[in-house]
Amino acid sequence: MFIETYNNNGIPCLRLVEGIRVIDDRGKPSIRKKILLYIGPLSRFDDGKPDFVKRLKESFKNGKPLIDSLLPFVDQSKLKEEYKILLSEGDPECIGHPKLYSHALLERVLEELGLISLVTSYKAHTKIKFDLLGFFRLLVYGRVLSPASKFSTVKQNEEYYEEIVRKVYPYNIYDTLTFIYNHKKQIINRINTNLINKANRKNNIIFYDVTNFFFEIEENDEDTVDDGEIVSGLRKRGVCKEYRPQPIVQTGLFMDEEGMPISIEIFPGNTLDHVTVNKALSRNIDNLINSRYIFIGDRGICNYPTICHLIDRNKGYILSRSIKKSTEEEKRWIIDEKDYIERSPDFKYKSRIVKKTVRDENGEKREIVQKVVVYWSKNYYDREIAENKSFLEFLDKLLTSPSSFRISKTQAKSLKTFLRKDLVNIRTGELVNSGALRAMIDKEKIEAYKELMGYYQIVTSELDMDDLDVIEKYHGLSLIEYQFKIMKSDLQTRPIFVRSREHIEAHLIVCMIALLILRIIQKKIVDGKALKQKQSKHKKFDWQTGLIGERIQRALNKWTIDRLPGDYYRFNNLDDPDLKTILDAFDIKIPIKLFRKMELKNIKTNIKIFG
Repeated sequence: MFIETYNNNGIPCLRLVEGIRVIDDRGKPSIRKKILLYIGPLSRFDDGKPDFVKRLKESFKNGKPLIDSLLPFVDQSKLKEEYKILLSEGDPECIGHPKLYSHALLERVLEELGLISLVTSYKAHTKIKFDLLGFFRLLVYGRVLSPASKFSTVKQNEEYYEEIVRKVYPYNIYDTLTFIYNHKKQIINRINTNLINKANRKNNIIFYDVTNFFFEIEENDEDTVDDGEIVSGLRKRGVCKEYRPQPIVQTGLFMDEEGMPISIEIFPGNTLDHVTVNKALSRNIDNLINSRYIFIGDRGICNYPTICHLIDRNKGYILSRSIKKSTEEEKRWIIDEKDYIERSPDFKYKSRIVKKTVRDENGEKREIVQKVVVYWSKNYYDREIAENKSFLEFLDKLLTSPSSFRISKTQAKSLKTFLRKDLVNIRTGELVNSGALRAMIDKEKIEAYKELMGYYQIVTSELDMDDLDVIEKYHGLSLIEYQFKIMKSDLQTRPIFVRSREHIEAHLIVCMIALLILRIIQKKIVDGKALKQKQSKHKKFDWQTGLIGERIQRALNKWTIDRLPGDYYRFNNLDDPDLKTILDAFDIKIPIKLFRKMELKNIKTNIKIFG
């Protein structure tokens, strides 16, 4: 193949031709030209420098053509670029300064979720002067890659290969939190819409659970009065999930069936779990999801006002219900062996449909119909025995030799459930003589308590759903517990150091977005592995099979680049197994070479998040 010039109506042109050997009619061999590519007029490409055609032919021969349309025809083995990097002893560039490049992936996620365009649009239509988008990106990237205080997050600006914020005034980070709080609804709506359209999110199942996050402060927030109404302070002492004495804030999280967060809501720390549900639904879900869904929650939030709230909006529910709070008739039905279906010696279940008269959120009486599913599991029984081992042993010893025990007020309170109502202990004080309690222990209540171990009760609006499907869907609630674990460990959501309600809620929204990004990465990894398993006819992968949050963070922090002399960039750690897993999941191909700045931008642009 070679390049030649020719005249086309008197205009010098270029074309790529190939000489082929042919046999003419007389049987004699000859060479003919085969035109492979009409390049175009010479004037279109001539750079004005001497000997352009000669240089063009030489560049094509060397595998680096001056005209891009010739690239498909060059010898691929000659495309390898040779780098000439000149360094001398004492040159500052002898010292490497790795900068983060992994935020390229995170930014593409934010773009696909519609958040980049959302923030950009609002800044364009307001009088905001600071780099709102830059600080928004800093908050999210920092929470995913290296969780820290707000000021420390601002300082991370210099750790990226291109600074995220051009002009840094640290206090603008708090202005950005205010923006996030004021636009929570738009942020949640934009995320949900894009996940539905691009990632095929199905809001058929919605999980909800409550956790809390503590603050490094000693005193509760004071209540205030607004227009004659008392407004409760947010940071209050309550039942802390981590048994800490500091004030906390209650946090409710909604999640879809693939473990993707939907929305988040906060309440004063002394708010009981079940009190949060209706308000959280009204503020976050009722106007967000119009289609019918099944709401799934645990027994800590199971109450009839919530059930009525869902029924009135044509939604379903699957909720666990405390057996301890059930009536005696319900307990007798639970332990009655009649109608149980035994799947194995370790598992049995049954169900029935019941009518109940309840009170809705307005205090009005009404009748509902629901299915009650109960099951006994050996695994759950063993867990309950293990969790209550010390207390059960204490009860047994108390019955056999009460005189050897001195019982504190705390222990006496735990025993209250098993005390006979017709006897009263008249003694008071910090310590109670166990001899005075001996006659009060009700052995029948202890036996009934033990007899119910291993049983679990679920109530549902789905009367026609198979019992095992009800149980399986409820068990999906464990997904949300896993998300709380990620938030508290990998994302370091607590302790929370901001003070105002607006900034606390904005901080938690940022943490939710960071959690969503981690889940998108995990799902992409799992989907890729599941596809390979399907192709190899192996068992389907579970959603958690992939990389845990901590490993994703470590891998992304290894995805760095060094700037070299000559304005070249070199990627680091591409051979790290976890980083390679992430890159492969998103089909990110990074050739083994040095890169120019424009090529780095092209890598980010070509990352496909969904699909």
